[in-house]
Amino acid sequence: MSDTYLVIGHTCGIYGLKGWVKVKSFTEPDNNFLAYKECFICTASSYSSPNPSWQPAKIDNGKVHGKGLVAKFAGFADRTAVEKFGKFFVAIKQSELPELKEEEYYWHQLEGLEVWVVNPTQAESDNKAQERVLLGKVHHLLETGSNDVLVVQASEGSLDDKERLLPYRPEVVLSVDLKSASMEVDWDTEF
Repeated sequence: MSDTYLVIGHTCGIYGLKGWVKVKSFTEPDNNFLAYKECFICTASSYSSPNPSWQPAKIDNGKVHGKGLVAKFAGFADRTAVEKFGKFFVAIKQSELPELKEEEYYWHQLEGLEVWVVNPTQAESDNKAQERVLLGKVHHLLETGSNDVLVVQASEGSLDDKERLLPYRPEVVLSVDLKSASMEVDWDTEF
């Protein structure tokens, strides 16, 4: 895995007077955010620039609070220090992510993949040939109660300009090839 930064959450408010912050976690489950004690932070204004300025940080303490998380980062002694720094994003190096089992993927690995529909067609001989149709690229994923959903947006060379929502299920996603940045799906192109 690369050593590029992977955002795992951001601050979304101040909690109390002792330098704690409310955190919106992008991990699954949310409290996995707290497992990454050594991390990197950058301000919201830096994060929106072409080359964000990440600085090493450490989570001294954290806990689940209501439906969210709160955390105490080293260097923020009180509320004033947090207010002065402002909203910030929290990242880790991708190389710190745990290894997944075969045919399991992190969402960030699926984003940007080309999505190809594989339609078996009858060739002139009785051999089956595969016709591939490009639907577009995975823009992002949505979490639903039953399964994750791929949001596939049109891209250069795609079948049409439609945005499609495909369930991330084994009967739909036939294969994922990270090296070729593509996946093959069983999907009706009319949907």
